[in-house]
Amino acid sequence: MKKDKIKYLISKSLKTLKEEGIIKLIKKIFRYIKIKIHKTKLSSCKDVLFINGCYLPHPERYRVDHQMEQLESYGLSVNKIFFEDLDISMLKFYRCFVFFRCPITEQIDKFIDKAHYFNKKVFFDIDDLVINTKYTNTIKYVQEMSQSEKHIYDDGVNRMEKTLQKCDYIITSTDSLAHELKKYGKEVFVNRNVVSERMVELSKDAVKDRIKNENEIEIGYLSGSITHNPDFELIKDSLIKIMTEYDNVYLRLVGYLNIPKEFDCFKDRIRVSPFADWQDLPKIIAKLDINLAPIEESIFNEAKSENKWTEAALCKVVTVASDFGAFKTKIKNNETGLLCKTKDDWYKKLKFLIDNPEERYRMANNAYDYVLKNCVATYSGLALKKFITSKLVKNFAFVLPTTNISGGVNVVIKHCNILRNAGFDVSILNMAQSDENIINKDGEINVISVLKTDIFGIFNTMIATLWTTLEFIKSYPQVNKKLYLVQNFETNFLNYGSISKRVANATYNSLDDIEYITISKWCEKWLKEDYEKDSKYAPNGINLEQFPFKERNFKGKIKVLVEGNSDDYYKNVDESFRIIDKLDKSKYEIHFLSYQGEPKEWYYVDKFYHKVPYDEVGKIYQQADILIKSSILESFSYPPLEMMATGGICVVVPNDGNIEYLKDEDNCLFYEQGNIDEAVEKIERIRNDSKLREHLIKNGLKTAEQRSWEKIEKDIKKLYM
Repeated sequence: MKKDKIKYLISKSLKTLKEEGIIKLIKKIFRYIKIKIHKTKLSSCKDVLFINGCYLPHPERYRVDHQMEQLESYGLSVNKIFFEDLDISMLKFYRCFVFFRCPITEQIDKFIDKAHYFNKKVFFDIDDLVINTKYTNTIKYVQEMSQSEKHIYDDGVNRMEKTLQKCDYIITSTDSLAHELKKYGKEVFVNRNVVSERMVELSKDAVKDRIKNENEIEIGYLSGSITHNPDFELIKDSLIKIMTEYDNVYLRLVGYLNIPKEFDCFKDRIRVSPFADWQDLPKIIAKLDINLAPIEESIFNEAKSENKWTEAALCKVVTVASDFGAFKTKIKNNETGLLCKTKDDWYKKLKFLIDNPEERYRMANNAYDYVLKNCVATYSGLALKKFITSKLVKNFAFVLPTTNISGGVNVVIKHCNILRNAGFDVSILNMAQSDENIINKDGEINVISVLKTDIFGIFNTMIATLWTTLEFIKSYPQVNKKLYLVQNFETNFLNYGSISKRVANATYNSLDDIEYITISKWCEKWLKEDYEKDSKYAPNGINLEQFPFKERNFKGKIKVLVEGNSDDYYKNVDESFRIIDKLDKSKYEIHFLSYQGEPKEWYYVDKFYHKVPYDEVGKIYQQADILIKSSILESFSYPPLEMMATGGICVVVPNDGNIEYLKDEDNCLFYEQGNIDEAVEKIERIRNDSKLREHLIKNGLKTAEQRSWEKIEKDIKKLYM
C-alpha cells in the first residue's frame, strides 16, 4: 500500500508539473508537508472529529472547514485531523467521527471497528462520485490516464468505497449524489456546500474595492482544473459569436484550460489568470460582469456542487449556468441567474445580459441576498447539527477522584460496562493524572484525565461519584442531566474541625438540580430522613465468574482472612487482629489482604497480599476458609459477599453496609463490635460444627447468586434513565 501511495504521489507531481507548472507544484508540495508536520493537538474532549482524506485544499475547505464552522455556530465543539495522523487513542475524546474522502487503511479499519465497540457513530462525507469505478470511468480525464496511473487511481477509489461501507451514515453535498449513495443502503443526509464568514468578508472587500472599466464587459470562466476542458466546449461557439459581435467583450480564463485555436483571433481580448488561491479569487470574480458555469451532462457531473454560482453571487456577479445538476436545483432562472439547456441558449442569454446591464445587476443582487441568507455557514448549520445529534447514542460521563482500585471505583466500572453493553457511549472523567483506559474481563472503558484535557463536549448525563467530584459537574455547562451516585456517608470519613467535612456534608443537600442515586438501602434511608432527598436505588451486584466457588474441607489448619486497609479507622482492622491474637496459631493460618496500608508491627500474619489486582482477589478468597470483617462504617460491604460466593464463611460486625444482605446464623455469623471473645467463640463454632458450616455455606452461595450482576442489570440501567 505504501508503494502504491508513493507511485500515486509521483504520478500526481509529474502531472501537476506538466499541466500547471512548477509554481503550482511547489505550492502543492508545501501544502502536503504542512499537513504532515502540523498535527492537530488533541488535548481536548469535543463532540465531533472530522478526518480529512483529501490532499487538495478546495474540497477540504468546503466539506471540512465550512461544516465545522456550521456546527460550531450551533453549539457543537469540533476538531479536525489529516487521515494519516489518525490514532486509536483519539477515540475517547469525541462522540462521533466524520470521514471525508478517506480511503480505507489498516488504521482507519481498526479505528471504525473500535468506535463501534464504544457505541460512537461514524459518518462518511463525500462531495463527488469517487466511490466506485463505474462512476469515475466516465470521466474523460480518467480515461486518458496511463494504465499504471489508472491502477493507482482506481485503488484509491475502491478504498474510498470500503470506508463508506464501514460507516453508519452518509453526508453529501447534492441531491444527485444522495440518489446514488442511497444504493449503499445507508441513510444519506444532504448538506449543501456553504460559504464561510471569511469568504463573505473577502467578497465584500473585493466588491467595495473593485474598479471597473465601464466600456468593457468581462465574461469569466473559472475552470479550476484540466478536467473542465469538455465543459468549455459547450460554450465555445457561443463565446466566439459573442466576441465577434461585441468588440468590448473580454474573456477572463482562470485556472488550467486548453484554449481552442479558434480563439487566436481574440487573443488581445483574452485575459488568462493562473489557478488562484481561494482568498485571492474574490478580487478576480468581483471584476467580472458575467460568470460562466457550463457543465457537461454525465452522471458524475450531475453530482457536482453549485460552488461557482455561490462564489460569484457573493461578489454580486450574475451567473449563466447549465440547466443541469446542482445549478438547476439552486438557481432560480431569471431571478438569481440564467440557465441554459442548449448550446444556442448560451448565445441568447449572454447577449441578453450584455444588452441589459440592469438585468445583470438585478439577478446578481438577488443571488447575493439569497446566498447571504441561506448559504453562509453561520446561519445554515441547524439541519446538519440536528442530523448528527439525532444519530448519537446517549453518552454518560462518570467523574472519579481517581481510578485507583477500590470498592467504590469497582462499582462505577461495573456500571460503566453495563451501560456500554446496553449500547451507550460511556467515559470516565478522572480528576487525577491517569488517562489509561480501564480494561477488565467485562470490557474496556475510556478514561479521560481532566488535568490533561480541556473538556468542551456535550454530555447527556454526568455522574458525580464522591463529594469531591460534585462541584465539577455542578459547574460544567454542557450537560443535560446531573446525577450523584452516593455509595457512602462520606462526612464521617473526615475529621471534625475540617472545612472539608462541612463541604462533603453539603453535597447531600445541594440546591442545584442534582438527582441522587445509590446502591445502598442505608444510603437511601439517610438521604431521605436526614437531608430530605429522594433517591433512586438499585442493588449492588457481584461477578460470580470473578469469585467462583471452591469447596473447602476444613481439615488441618483453618485459614482465616482479614481484609481491609489498616490505615482507615472505620475498617477497624486492628480489632480483627486482636481477635487473631486469641486464636491458637497451631490450628489457624492467618492471611491479610490490604489494597493500601501494610501490616502493623504487632499484627500476626502468615501471608500478606498487598495491592492485588481486583481480577485476582477471587483467588485469595478461595484460599481462605473464614473471613473476619470488623468494619464500623460501610455503605455496601463487598468482601463478605465475595467470600460467600467462593464458598467461604464470614464472621462479621453488623453495620449499615452489610445488613442489607447478611443474616446472622443464616448466611454468616455476627459478633458485637469490640467483643473479641464473642468473635473467637464464633470462629471456634465454625471449626467444630460441620452442620453449621454446611448451612452457612449453602445460604451464602444462595445470597451471592441472587446478587449476580446478570440478575440486576435492568435495575442498574434504570438508575441512569
